[in-house]
Amino acid sequence: MQAYFLWQATILSVITFYVHTFIGGPRVAAPLLADKTLPVASKWLNYYCWHITTLYTLIMGGAYAYVALFPDKIELIVFLCILNFSFSILSFLVALKAKINPFRFPSTSLFFLVALSGLTSLLI
Repeated sequence: MQAYFLWQATILSVITFYVHTFIGGPRVAAPLLADKTLPVASKWLNYYCWHITTLYTLIMGGAYAYVALFPDKIELIVFLCILNFSFSILSFLVALKAKINPFRFPSTSLFFLVALSGLTSLLI
């Protein structure tokens, strides 16, 4: 296993967290909360899901760094790769369903790059 690619995944995870929280927050979460037409339960459940992603992107960076320091935890990288590839594919499919270019959603490419870095660390 190559620690270099795990540190790359860590940095990409931090970038993903930053983009989600500080760029996406004002552009996505703020308008969501300002919307008066959504049912209250739908609005707040979406906001809750927003914060699940915030926590996940922060924790995934820590998890990749942990394995870079303690490389005997290979199963954590496998788990993270499965999740991150899944999130990238889900982002791609949701964008297509909405008739939006999938790469307008940063989650499509960012989760893919994080997963690819993790997978590369396992294969090289």
